[in-house]
Amino acid sequence: MTEKIRVTEAKANLSALMARVGYGGERFVIERRGRPLAALVGVEDLERLEKERGATTSRPLGAIALAGAWGEVEEQDLDAVLEEIYAERERDTGRPVDLGA
Repeated sequence: MTEKIRVTEAKANLSALMARVGYGGERFVIERRGRPLAALVGVEDLERLEKERGATTSRPLGAIALAGAWGEVEEQDLDAVLEEIYAERERDTGRPVDLGA
């Protein structure tokens, strides 16, 4: 289980935390003002995460992936597709909202 610690605690105990991560396989989420800021993980965890990230960077993300349009768009045409998306967003006036209900 990942333990949450304050940034001040992490600063004061960095050497001990590194030993717990490196030798004990523990993980820490470092928080500032109650919000997660960073994570302290072992090198094996980092290498696994980077490897997984590298495997997913070849597929499209975001709206293009959801629409399934990526396979139909040549790389050189991508700028034109993006310009069309932005132009449509400019033309979109939204939908009316009934505030009386």
